[in-house]
Amino acid sequence: MKRAGLLMAAVAMPLGAGALATDLEVTHWWTSGGEAAAVAEFAKAFDATGNKWVDGAIAGSGGTARPIMISRITGGDPMAATQFNHGRQAEELVEAGLMRDLTDVAEAGNWKDVVRPSSLLDSCTLDGRIYCVPVNIHSQQWLWLSNAAFEKAGVPVPSNWEEYAAAAPKLQEAGIIPLAMGQQPWQTTLAFQVLLVALAGPDAYTAVFGGKDAELAGGEELAKVFEAASAARDMAKDSNVQNWNDATSMVITGKAAGQIMGDWAQGEFQVAGQVAGEDYTCLPGLGVNEVIQTGGDAFYFPKVDDAEVTAAQAELASVMISPETQVAFNLKKGSLPVRGDVDLDAANDCMKKGLDILAKGNIIQAPDQLLSADDLTQVNDLFVEFFNDPSISAETAQSRFASIISNAS
Repeated sequence: MKRAGLLMAAVAMPLGAGALATDLEVTHWWTSGGEAAAVAEFAKAFDATGNKWVDGAIAGSGGTARPIMISRITGGDPMAATQFNHGRQAEELVEAGLMRDLTDVAEAGNWKDVVRPSSLLDSCTLDGRIYCVPVNIHSQQWLWLSNAAFEKAGVPVPSNWEEYAAAAPKLQEAGIIPLAMGQQPWQTTLAFQVLLVALAGPDAYTAVFGGKDAELAGGEELAKVFEAASAARDMAKDSNVQNWNDATSMVITGKAAGQIMGDWAQGEFQVAGQVAGEDYTCLPGLGVNEVIQTGGDAFYFPKVDDAEVTAAQAELASVMISPETQVAFNLKKGSLPVRGDVDLDAANDCMKKGLDILAKGNIIQAPDQLLSADDLTQVNDLFVEFFNDPSISAETAQSRFASIISNAS
């Protein structure tokens, strides 16, 4: 078996026309039950080509996995393919010439004609060349609710954030944690961003994160968002878990009433056998401003000096964005497909809500598409501190946030 760094390129059975089967190591951070079920669809589709998916899952979140991935690529020990989020996370690697140009693959597959919205492919493009394959549309803007928890507390399942926050005392009286929230840094920032879009509106979100509007960030309009974040902090004070999927599990089991989390949480509900609209309720935009964030996941392919690996990389990229794989993967992942030409009759209640919002064009860009990784790290650090330290007032947190935005690149 021939090796190229830690990726394995193995000559095996012929695939026809002189092609050779190749093992490709693919790194990602999809390790929860729902995520594992989804990534298995990619592996199955690639293996069907006669090649072999060698799974390189890295436990933890993207914040844990990305430094490891980047270190391997810059250290001359690249994997064959690796996950990043849409946006600027791999920008420096592309500029350094370490990522493969996929423009020829994209043109052969007519990606520009089928990827919707076009901003997803734009996020993969630098100087007119395409360097990644977008595989899904993930939106943060969801509130997931346990119907059983609200029934136990004797209150109706909320239809928006205001009703949800008002139900918190009754939930606590019933021994139910109002809001499940893990301690991974990105989770607290996600909650704030969702509250911002819902309560201040999509235009305010875009102006702050995209336009770097520090005056708006420190103004009265966002003050109500920070007050809501303070309320969320109190609602989540007894949520003593680390990982996002552990927090989702609290909702699934009825220990917690709700969770602000991206649509990837839906994969966990599916693995648990729960039915959307019956066992759990989903509120896009917290039931206030229904929008879909056009973030998600993309795969990049580090440059490797091996013709067999290069050919297999192109085949994997094509497989990932094929109509059949897009349907199979996204139905398991809880996300939406990047192709606008696939049939999703099998979509459940929550996915249909997302598809309807997407069809209406109610979309915003993800923070990764608007802020640099360094700036997002500062925002993450602020909200980790805020959610873990009740002595930090909403006013203080807002002032510090406005300062970060004013100095953002």
